[in-house]
Amino acid sequence: MTFCAKGVALFTIGATLTCAAFAKSTVVLPALTNNLVCHYDFDHPVETDATRESDLGYSKTTLHLVNGGASMRIEDAAYPGAGQSMQTQQVNPAVNGNDDWKAGVFDANGVESLDAFSSVRGTTLMGWAKPTGMNPSPNTMTAEPGDTYNAVGLFGVLSGTSDGHAVRALLEVIKVSGTPRLVALGRRDDGGNSLILAADDDWQLLIPANKWTHLAATFDFDNGEMALYRNGKPLPATYTANNDSWRVSGDPEPDVTSSSNPAGIKIGGSFPQNTAEKNAFNGRFDDLMCLDRALTAAEVRQQFEHFSATGRRSQ
Repeated sequence: MTFCAKGVALFTIGATLTCAAFAKSTVVLPALTNNLVCHYDFDHPVETDATRESDLGYSKTTLHLVNGGASMRIEDAAYPGAGQSMQTQQVNPAVNGNDDWKAGVFDANGVESLDAFSSVRGTTLMGWAKPTGMNPSPNTMTAEPGDTYNAVGLFGVLSGTSDGHAVRALLEVIKVSGTPRLVALGRRDDGGNSLILAADDDWQLLIPANKWTHLAATFDFDNGEMALYRNGKPLPATYTANNDSWRVSGDPEPDVTSSSNPAGIKIGGSFPQNTAEKNAFNGRFDDLMCLDRALTAAEVRQQFEHFSATGRRSQ
């Protein structure tokens, strides 16, 4: 292993990396660098295409800013020292179309650069979110004008057989027994049952309107456990089912996800390939991170504290 300036490791996993790429991720806790598959801070458009965002993680999975393109980058810092953030939103609540602002990447055959999430024992999703409009959004997929979606899509990694909606790991707001809750939703096997961990408190208090909040969810597929965090602190939460949804009981071998590569990433709504619209999030995101293991509670807290301790290096 070689090292860049300030001791940041340079290594290769399915892609050729450079020290310059890691220099742009100084807000990442150094101990987490080796596990940082994807990191989007929305300050690094692809040089030749401003509708795409560079990945500061090791996978180099370029993100597509769907429908809104470069206009989705907003001058609204999630924390002191941060730069731009990204706006997602429902564009036309009265029409079943494909114009919602969202982001992601999709390949029905699997995104090769996301192979770190195949046959993996754990995953972590974390990032900043700020609701800026009506959530949940009006449901454009039904004829009833008063209908709203039953979920608000935040961000997640798709399953290997996903059509752009089904996920392997997801943070979202969804109705649980008729009440919207902030949840972590995980699926170990492609096509298998999902497991949902729902925060006990009102989601609008956990993610208040017009205010930046840092969220994290950990997925321990080997032990069949998840956890939710807000601003670095664990959230009281309850599983919506008591059964062994991930089928991990009684097997002495490590339990991992399906061996297929994820079909992509979705942010701010489903179907990043823009073939349909569902579960739009009217709000903003910043410093979204996907890691290839389930972080400990201490690591989540330390990463949250690291944002205010370092800020983002000016470019």
